Amino acid sequence: MSNIPVVVSGMRPTGRLHIGHLHGALANWVKLQAENTCYFFSADWHALTTNYHDTGVIKTSEREMFADFIAAGIDPERATLFVQSQVKEHAELFLLLGMITPVGWLERSPSYKEIREQITDRELALYGFLGYPVLQTADVVLYKANRVPVGVDQVPHIELAREIVRKFSHHYGEVFPEPLPLLTEAPKVVGTDGRKMSKSYGNAIDLGESPDSTRKKIMGMVTDPARKRRQDPGNPEVCGIFYLHKIYSDAETVKWVDENCRTAGIGCVDCKKKLLEKLAPDQERLRDRREAILARPEDLDELVQLGNRKARTVAARTMDEVRAAMKL
Repeated sequence: MSNIPVVVSGMRPTGRLHIGHLHGALANWVKLQAENTCYFFSADWHALTTNYHDTGVIKTSEREMFADFIAAGIDPERATLFVQSQVKEHAELFLLLGMITPVGWLERSPSYKEIREQITDRELALYGFLGYPVLQTADVVLYKANRVPVGVDQVPHIELAREIVRKFSHHYGEVFPEPLPLLTEAPKVVGTDGRKMSKSYGNAIDLGESPDSTRKKIMGMVTDPARKRRQDPGNPEVCGIFYLHKIYSDAETVKWVDENCRTAGIGCVDCKKKLLEKLAPDQERLRDRREAILARPEDLDELVQLGNRKARTVAARTMDEVRAAMKL
């Protein structure tokens, strides 16, 4: 057995990826692929938990998402890219783990409560939405992942996965390692309205978005609400533009913005224009890469099909062990 750590992570194909995805996950995935066996997948079944009413976007979003993965630096030669629903073992293991997972464990999930409060335009008191942490556990342990890259807010999900694995081991013996959270220092990426950047909130700046659209969104972003006039001093720590400066600008520029915002040496328009000097070229590079990838969709599809086959081989081997342990 290889001693190389196994890393598994996925994203839901619910629309174009945005710069929050890039700095919150993709940049870290690119680093991880160098020294780990990595599986990065399209979580299309997970997309149904909140987007069951609009499934038409999933396949289109999926192709664009994989293009964004590769444009951001994910190498299909070093990481396995695949589609969750194309590896049916995910569903089988989800079912079996669901048989031993107490409902109370799922109801205490922070995300279960938070998302139900944030998304109020559709029904979310659903079996699939409640049970998605079990499917998430299956996604991870099916490949015997040792490490799952997450932010601090996602650690409870991994702890739940570890509890489910322990319960499985108690009843049937050890088949899976207990996955550990691989904490990532993801910078805070604030959306155009001041909340966390999210497709669900409609406040995102897409990866490689057009120059005009990127500029329009940046210039319209919410800043310090207490700074009503140009001569009012501001507090950069409550401003989404300042958070983006910390990601895109050099230390000298960040210091300049910090000092001049607090003393009203610059206005919010000046600050936004300075950000665009750094953000716009980065967006252009990503846009060129993703357009080149999407120009040859058959090549991209072939890469994903290859990844599906590789994932199925590993998943089938794990499920043979699971059935044997459960005497099925």
